[in-house]
Amino acid sequence: MIDVYAFSTPNSVKIPIALEELDLPYALHGVNIRQGEQKAPAFLALNANAKVPVIVDSAAAGGPLTLTESAAILVYLAEKTGKLLPASGAARARVIEQLFFHASGLGPAFGNAGYFTKFAPEPVPFAIERFQSEGRRILGLLDQTLARQAFVAGDALTIADIAHFGWLWRRAFAGFDFDATPNLARWYEQLEARPAFQRAIAKTNALAQA
Repeated sequence: MIDVYAFSTPNSVKIPIALEELDLPYALHGVNIRQGEQKAPAFLALNANAKVPVIVDSAAAGGPLTLTESAAILVYLAEKTGKLLPASGAARARVIEQLFFHASGLGPAFGNAGYFTKFAPEPVPFAIERFQSEGRRILGLLDQTLARQAFVAGDALTIADIAHFGWLWRRAFAGFDFDATPNLARWYEQLEARPAFQRAIAKTNALAQA
């Protein structure tokens, strides 16, 4: 059994999606970041960085494993099952490339665009334009990639698709849409229609209603 500590956030939803796609048993535990539960001592004992998601795999080889950072968790789950991540070669490298692109590009652009638009104490026009412009550029790059292939790292679903999906699921929060990126829209709709994605999204959304 894998315990998942999460909330209805772009980074959190990636983990239930992966677990559903991989058909791994898990228990989902809500950490209400709106109420500051990520700063409670019990959660800080799992992640001193006070961020969701976190997993605890009680059946990990060598003993229970607590793991943070959504991209690291995705790699771990894929390697645990031998699915959604090629074992070697160029195909694996393309997946890792997209994971790094997500962590260094898409995630920060979307996160900062949302923050400066919704939560900044006062408007910072330069920051808003900077991150929204970068977000639009990144969406364009993904659209170009998906014009050539079915998924972001090639012709098969991988954890790289799940990583990107997380923030695109909350694109409206960051002020983005798919109006200028039809290939990305097609890809997103295809993933959103998958039963595993639907189950994971429903369970993740429910965390905000608890």
